[in-house]
Amino acid sequence: MHTNTNKWGALHNNETNHPKVIKCKAAVAWEPNKPLVIEEIEVAPPQANEVRIKVVATAVCHTDLHHLLESMSKDGFPVVLGHEAAGIVESVGSGVTEFQPGDKVIPLFISQCGECRFCKSPKTNQCEKGWAATGHDVMASSNYRLTCKGKKILQFAGTSTFSEYTVVNQMAVAKIDPTAPLDKVCLLGCGVCTGYGAAVNTAKVEPGSTCAVFGLGAVGLAAVMGCKAAGAKKIIAVDINPEKFEKAKVFGATDFVNPKDHSKPISQVLSEMTNGGVDFSLECVGNVGVMRSALESCVQGWGVSVIVGWTNLEDCSTRPIQLIAGRTWKGSVFGGFKGKYGVPQLVEAYLDKKVKVDEFITHNMTLDQVNDAIELMKQGKCIRTVLHVSPQ
Repeated sequence: MHTNTNKWGALHNNETNHPKVIKCKAAVAWEPNKPLVIEEIEVAPPQANEVRIKVVATAVCHTDLHHLLESMSKDGFPVVLGHEAAGIVESVGSGVTEFQPGDKVIPLFISQCGECRFCKSPKTNQCEKGWAATGHDVMASSNYRLTCKGKKILQFAGTSTFSEYTVVNQMAVAKIDPTAPLDKVCLLGCGVCTGYGAAVNTAKVEPGSTCAVFGLGAVGLAAVMGCKAAGAKKIIAVDINPEKFEKAKVFGATDFVNPKDHSKPISQVLSEMTNGGVDFSLECVGNVGVMRSALESCVQGWGVSVIVGWTNLEDCSTRPIQLIAGRTWKGSVFGGFKGKYGVPQLVEAYLDKKVKVDEFITHNMTLDQVNDAIELMKQGKCIRTVLHVSPQ
């Protein structure tokens, strides 16, 4: 498959500032709702302000599945999916001073240019630049560095990590501790930061409070962990799959509710359990009906509900009285973390054993098994599957 006799040869070429095209293996989604195909692709050298990364490990996230199986955006294909990963810088383009070959990094699906009004504000982690500024509808920018069989391949969320190599703008890369195990901290590229930060940064869960987390995938479990870290005294885990309750306990859940066990609305069940509703609720499913239930499970007066689960298919709604009565409805992307700062800090927290990561990993596979990993997630039979792409 690999025509480079020495894949690190590009690194040596970089010393004379002439990185070459790399031919490598990637999982290509040629069209929606079809299995990914392992292909040989060409990865262009990094251009100005870009970094080419050897992907060591990448995990499958539900947002990848949403694009492949649910959104049905014909314009979003062909594409290399994957956005939750860790790797090693192989070469850098002109103007890159922050990174050098050999650095351990995590690609970021939300960039941090450091210059726009959002980057300059402490109130948000949004950024006006990056793929989302131009290609939100197809989840990719118009720039491309990947080709296969002569065709331009879109880079999902500006990253495309279901590939042995990828090219990312330097504003969408975080440099991390060189001692970090990449096959573990890859989860900090999306799921763990997203749930944990939604509780800690967006909801701002308070000590002694009551919380409800809807959906116990990786993001929901990370939200449970965030609620616990913030000092919540009661953390109610809500899921229609009771097999996930044991896992939730590991992350700090105190109570468990399966909506299928009750004939009344789940918001009423939670209200009765908590004397009028929880202080904080987090929706980690990506279902508009669950979003409404999560909001209505909050106590009136001060309850805060955060939408974390990703969907772009339907409107969500509630009765105005729910908000007039004093509830707050918020959204969170990537847990409110500014990636270049927040991701390295969470890597340090993991290394200091203050944040769990290993416990999310239920399966380890290779890139060739990506369709099996997608099937596991589709059936709810995993929390996170890590695909081992290249040796560390």
